[in-house]
Amino acid sequence: MKWASALLTVVLYMAWAAPKQAAAQSEVALELVLAVDTSSSVNATEYGLQMRGIAAAFRSQEVIDLISHSGGVAVAVIQWSSRAAPGSAVTWRRLDDEASVLAFAAEVEASPRASVGSLTGIGTAISSALRALDENRFAGRRRKIDISGDGQTNTGLPLEEARKLARSSDVTVNGLAIETDIPELATYFRNQIIAGPDAFVIAAADYVDFARAMQEKLLRELEPKISRGPGPPGRRVMLDRR
Repeated sequence: MKWASALLTVVLYMAWAAPKQAAAQSEVALELVLAVDTSSSVNATEYGLQMRGIAAAFRSQEVIDLISHSGGVAVAVIQWSSRAAPGSAVTWRRLDDEASVLAFAAEVEASPRASVGSLTGIGTAISSALRALDENRFAGRRRKIDISGDGQTNTGLPLEEARKLARSSDVTVNGLAIETDIPELATYFRNQIIAGPDAFVIAAADYVDFARAMQEKLLRELEPKISRGPGPPGRRVMLDRR
């Protein structure tokens, strides 16, 4: 019956729209998902370097100052490999002053590693991050996803499908390519992963270099109009010019 079909459509739409309505409760300048690689190529030491690197980047005075004058930044951390871990490693937090930023950094540094498989599903990580953006209680003027990792996708949602989803949602996907195992991985991130307005890739030479790269990336995202240039070898910035 037509009326039953129409009613079902309305119900389904309301179920989809509910997270969007909730997101409008708190306005922020930026919603940011940090998606951290926990596939089998990342050992326990390297996982720790990633989480400590994120924490160190947020503790930098430049990042604290930018967030404090931003009008609010909503941030969450998710872990991914074959798929994304249920929930977030660090659930959504509103950062708007030094105290909130330092509390977030401490929570990130203490986050345990989730077990979500061994393969590298970057497309699935992007789609999971998009869902996290849609289902939170924030409304950001800009919405961004950061994919950090040391390999190429080999399972899950095809990357082009994930990028189409991001573009259709007006979400920028940036990348942090850790080139420990694959030289010039940043080129793969540039060509296959990043998408959307002002998207870019930062290259980290290895996991020790991750903290430096993460801080540089955050500064670009929090103050996107400032050009920071490619820097010396191992500190390349690659833009999405499509």
